[in-house]
Amino acid sequence: MRNLKTIILVVANLFFAHIGKAQTNTDQQKNDNMNQLVKLHDNTKPVSAQVLFSTTEGKVMTLQIQKNGLLKEHVTKVEALLVCVLGEVIYEDEKGKKVTLKAGELMHIEPMVKHWVNGVQDSQLLLIK
Repeated sequence: MRNLKTIILVVANLFFAHIGKAQTNTDQQKNDNMNQLVKLHDNTKPVSAQVLFSTTEGKVMTLQIQKNGLLKEHVTKVEALLVCVLGEVIYEDEKGKKVTLKAGELMHIEPMVKHWVNGVQDSQLLLIK
Protein backbone atom coordinates (compact mmCIF):
# COMPACT_ATOMS: atom_id res chain seq x y z
CA MET A 1 0.00 0.00 0.00
CA ARG A 2 2.85 2.37 0.85
CA ASN A 3 4.43 1.71 -2.57
CA LEU A 4 1.18 2.73 -4.27
CA LYS A 5 1.16 6.03 -2.36
CA THR A 6 4.74 6.64 -3.47
CA ILE A 7 3.87 5.83 -7.08
CA ILE A 8 0.82 8.11 -6.96
CA LEU A 9 2.88 10.99 -5.54
CA VAL A 10 5.61 10.51 -8.16
CA VAL A 11 3.06 10.39 -11.00
CA ALA A 12 1.26 13.44 -9.62
CA ASN A 13 4.54 15.37 -9.34
CA LEU A 14 5.49 14.40 -12.88
CA PHE A 15 2.05 15.37 -14.12
CA PHE A 16 2.16 18.78 -12.47
CA ALA A 17 5.73 19.33 -13.66
CA HIS A 18 4.47 18.61 -17.16
CA ILE A 19 1.55 21.02 -16.67
CA GLY A 20 4.03 23.67 -15.54
CA LYS A 21 6.08 23.16 -18.69
CA ALA A 22 2.92 23.18 -20.78
CA GLN A 23 2.15 26.66 -19.50
CA THR A 24 5.14 27.93 -21.46
CA ASN A 25 3.71 26.47 -24.68
CA THR A 26 1.66 28.54 -27.08
CA ASP A 27 -2.11 28.65 -26.70
CA GLN A 28 -2.40 26.47 -29.81
CA GLN A 29 -0.16 23.79 -28.27
CA LYS A 30 -2.25 23.83 -25.08
CA ASN A 31 -5.44 23.43 -27.09
CA ASP A 32 -3.91 20.57 -29.09
CA ASN A 33 -2.87 18.76 -25.90
CA MET A 34 -6.34 19.13 -24.35
CA ASN A 35 -8.03 18.05 -27.57
CA GLN A 36 -6.16 14.74 -27.34
CA LEU A 37 -8.07 13.98 -24.13
CA VAL A 38 -11.36 15.31 -25.46
CA LYS A 39 -11.16 13.13 -28.60
CA LEU A 40 -11.08 9.98 -26.46
CA HIS A 41 -14.62 10.56 -25.20
CA ASP A 42 -18.19 10.36 -26.47
CA ASN A 43 -19.58 13.89 -26.12
CA THR A 44 -23.16 12.62 -26.37
CA LYS A 45 -22.84 11.09 -22.88
CA PRO A 46 -22.77 13.12 -19.64
CA VAL A 47 -19.96 10.87 -18.31
CA SER A 48 -17.36 8.95 -20.30
CA ALA A 49 -14.36 6.92 -19.06
CA GLN A 50 -11.49 5.41 -21.07
CA VAL A 51 -8.32 3.61 -20.02
CA LEU A 52 -5.41 5.87 -20.96
CA PHE A 53 -2.78 3.20 -20.25
CA SER A 54 -2.33 0.16 -17.99
CA THR A 55 0.64 -0.91 -15.95
CA THR A 56 1.42 -4.15 -14.17
CA GLU A 57 0.24 -2.63 -10.87
CA GLY A 58 -2.53 -0.27 -11.91
CA LYS A 59 -3.89 1.98 -14.61
CA VAL A 60 -4.49 5.57 -15.54
CA MET A 61 -7.93 6.46 -16.86
CA THR A 62 -9.15 9.62 -18.46
CA LEU A 63 -12.62 10.77 -17.43
CA GLN A 64 -14.88 13.32 -19.03
CA ILE A 65 -17.76 14.65 -16.99
CA GLN A 66 -19.94 17.23 -18.65
CA LYS A 67 -21.65 20.11 -16.84
CA ASN A 68 -24.40 18.60 -14.66
CA GLY A 69 -23.14 15.07 -15.45
CA LEU A 70 -22.93 12.61 -12.57
CA LEU A 71 -20.40 9.84 -12.11
CA LYS A 72 -22.73 7.67 -10.04
CA GLU A 73 -22.02 6.35 -6.55
CA HIS A 74 -19.44 3.56 -6.56
CA VAL A 75 -16.58 2.04 -4.55
CA THR A 76 -12.96 1.45 -5.52
CA LYS A 77 -11.12 -1.51 -4.02
CA VAL A 78 -7.75 0.27 -4.18
CA GLU A 79 -6.45 3.74 -3.38
CA ALA A 80 -6.80 6.19 -6.22
CA LEU A 81 -5.90 9.74 -7.14
CA LEU A 82 -8.35 11.92 -9.06
CA VAL A 83 -6.68 14.80 -10.92
CA CYS A 84 -8.74 17.60 -12.46
CA VAL A 85 -7.07 18.64 -15.71
CA LEU A 86 -9.73 21.02 -17.01
CA GLY A 87 -13.05 22.33 -15.72
CA GLU A 88 -14.61 21.91 -12.29
CA VAL A 89 -16.20 18.99 -10.45
CA ILE A 90 -17.46 18.23 -6.95
CA TYR A 91 -16.24 15.02 -5.29
CA GLU A 92 -18.43 13.67 -2.48
CA ASP A 93 -18.27 10.54 -0.35
CA GLU A 94 -20.30 8.65 2.22
CA LYS A 95 -18.12 10.03 5.03
CA GLY A 96 -19.46 13.51 4.32
CA LYS A 97 -16.43 14.77 2.43
CA LYS A 98 -17.33 17.31 -0.25
CA VAL A 99 -14.47 18.84 -2.25
CA THR A 100 -14.57 21.10 -5.28
CA LEU A 101 -11.77 20.30 -7.72
CA LYS A 102 -10.62 22.78 -10.35
CA ALA A 103 -7.89 22.44 -12.99
CA GLY A 104 -4.62 21.38 -11.38
CA GLU A 105 -6.19 20.11 -8.15
CA LEU A 106 -6.34 16.51 -6.97
CA MET A 107 -8.20 14.27 -4.56
CA HIS A 108 -6.98 11.13 -2.78
CA ILE A 109 -9.75 8.50 -2.90
CA GLU A 110 -9.82 5.98 -0.08
CA PRO A 111 -10.55 2.33 -0.89
CA MET A 112 -13.95 0.88 0.05
CA VAL A 113 -15.61 4.28 0.55
CA LYS A 114 -18.69 5.07 -1.58
CA HIS A 115 -18.15 8.23 -3.61
CA TRP A 116 -19.52 10.11 -6.61
CA VAL A 117 -18.52 13.09 -8.76
CA ASN A 118 -20.73 15.89 -10.15
CA GLY A 119 -19.76 18.05 -13.11
CA VAL A 120 -19.96 21.78 -12.37
CA GLN A 121 -18.39 22.58 -15.76
CA ASP A 122 -17.43 20.39 -18.71
CA SER A 123 -14.39 18.66 -17.22
CA GLN A 124 -11.45 16.41 -18.10
CA LEU A 125 -9.90 14.33 -15.30
CA LEU A 126 -7.27 11.66 -14.79
CA LEU A 127 -7.90 8.74 -12.44
CA ILE A 128 -4.73 7.04 -11.25
CA LYS A 129 -5.05 3.64 -9.58
